[in-house]
Amino acid sequence: MNITLIFFLGFIVSLVGVIPPGLLNMTAAKISLKEGANRGMVFSIGACVIVLVQTFIAVIFARFLTQRPDVIDVLQRVALVLFILLSVYFFFIAKGDGDVENKDAPDIRSKKSRFFQGMLMSALNIFPIPFQAYMSVTLASFGWLTFEQSDILSYVFGAATGSFVMLYIYMFFFDRIQSQRFKSQKNMNRLIGLITAIVALATLIQVVKDSL
Repeated sequence: MNITLIFFLGFIVSLVGVIPPGLLNMTAAKISLKEGANRGMVFSIGACVIVLVQTFIAVIFARFLTQRPDVIDVLQRVALVLFILLSVYFFFIAKGDGDVENKDAPDIRSKKSRFFQGMLMSALNIFPIPFQAYMSVTLASFGWLTFEQSDILSYVFGAATGSFVMLYIYMFFFDRIQSQRFKSQKNMNRLIGLITAIVALATLIQVVKDSL
């Protein structure tokens, strides 16, 4: 497939993956609001450097998985259970009190420090690795992604760009994100729960289809 299309596949997958309000995007938005857009962008660039590495690891792992359909079958069932549990957690268990705040964020002022802070916070978030591995296997199953070097690099850079764009959107529209619709942590949990429920449903359909 054309590497430009693969780039946009990585872009869209990563963009959707960063939509739920989380520590990275909210921190980028708060830094931009308090210290200026330049500092927020430096933080975001640091975070996206790690996204590059995480996505590359995920795609290489996905390439291995495509050679082991028995392993994919097991992982699909594990993923199904995991996403169901996450959906139940965010819908019914997660605390919903309080507004979105980052009260414990360290007061780091230099651009260099913000860059490494972005790298550190992104590295602590390991969810993109299984998420991108799962999406890569899914895209490969539809024939939309191959594991040639050019395709891998195109997808990886597309994913990093998608993450950066969503972080930038959070910085730009921070006031709107802080509006009544997103202000409540309970509403944020419901949004995340909805996304995990959709992924769980898609996984269930794939598992049933493979079992027939």
